[in-house]
Amino acid sequence: MPLRPWSPIPIVDNGEPLLPLPPGLLRLEPHPYVAVGAPYGEQASPFQLRQGVIERLLAAQAHLQRTHPQWRLAVFDAWRPLAVQAHMVQHAIRSECQIRGLDPDQPGPALTAVVAEVGRFWAPPSADPLTPPPHSTGAAVDLTLADADGQTLPMGSEIDAIGAVSEPDYFQQRAGELAPGPERDQALRWAGHRDALRHAMQVAGFAQHPNEWWHFSHGDQLWAWRQQQPIAHYGRWGPAEP
Repeated sequence: MPLRPWSPIPIVDNGEPLLPLPPGLLRLEPHPYVAVGAPYGEQASPFQLRQGVIERLLAAQAHLQRTHPQWRLAVFDAWRPLAVQAHMVQHAIRSECQIRGLDPDQPGPALTAVVAEVGRFWAPPSADPLTPPPHSTGAAVDLTLADADGQTLPMGSEIDAIGAVSEPDYFQQRAGELAPGPERDQALRWAGHRDALRHAMQVAGFAQHPNEWWHFSHGDQLWAWRQQQPIAHYGRWGPAEP
């Protein structure tokens, strides 16, 4: 997996602590990566973020509820130790191989194509402090929208889906290609949900991953790249060994 375009951006960590998400932010549980054996360890929780990022998440939710009082943010995943990142990259590769009917242990062009496609969505589990995966910094969060009962809203694709369907504007573009009718109406509904999430997060200072409707961050290298900032404010949090 090649380096990202944001990898050269320098990091000057501001030292903010990694804190548990407050009760006002909905957590989607059971956590899906724990369910597939991701090695968090007994003391580590995925539902943690840097202090300033949590404050911005709360601001994003407040903004969302000014326009959609019955909606709230629903956090799917937040901080990841490097060991979890490494585990989930391999899990994603094997899952995609299974979908395509490939043997993940058989090298060749087909496997290379899968690894490249997975690499558009999953950052390498780099132990280099200059190139941390976004989630290992405590600055990145994967999330969606939920209603007042905590039921997630349809967004057109699942979080972590590999492919163009996960790109933020996919359904807006798809709607433009469809004739009026139920399929177009559904595409516009999904596009509207994605836009509402993106707007709330951007108002609070987050930047969106270009390939993932669910991934936002503030203060990491990806954020600095998208916001044209000279430095990132958060480096890797936690042990270096993946």
